[in-house]
Amino acid sequence: MTIATADLFDERGDELDSLGIQLQDIGGRTAFDGPIRTVRCHRDNALVKATLATPGEGAVLVVDGGGSLESALVGDLIAASAVAAGWSGVIVYGAIRDREAIGGLDLGVKALGSNPRKSAKDGVGEVDVAVEIGGVAFAPGKHVWADADGVLVER
Repeated sequence: MTIATADLFDERGDELDSLGIQLQDIGGRTAFDGPIRTVRCHRDNALVKATLATPGEGAVLVVDGGGSLESALVGDLIAASAVAAGWSGVIVYGAIRDREAIGGLDLGVKALGSNPRKSAKDGVGEVDVAVEIGGVAFAPGKHVWADADGVLVER
């Protein structure tokens, strides 16, 4: 059972950072949490696809797409792969596509928005590096919690 972020912040606020950027709930699961894995990429989702195809073991992939809404970094096939591989969720600082199909999957997905344009597949970017989104650090191995109220990250 996932703890509500508001309650978690009330209990442990001094140990947590709260993401001020307003992300849309797109996945079929609104509340999710897990250890952080990361991908930093810009308009290229090859590393996102490859990472989400590996065993997730309940982790949450945080994708730093630089806030670009110009092309999607996650679509329905990649999201379905994440479900099959046991990921808890995906947080995308950028765009996704196939939002209706993703909404039917048992996966937490938060993103800035959507765009039907697919991204490049060149594999440009970095995996499992610390990323900063909206002034909040997301470090691999730390814990993240997300629900309809927002995103909390272990410091």
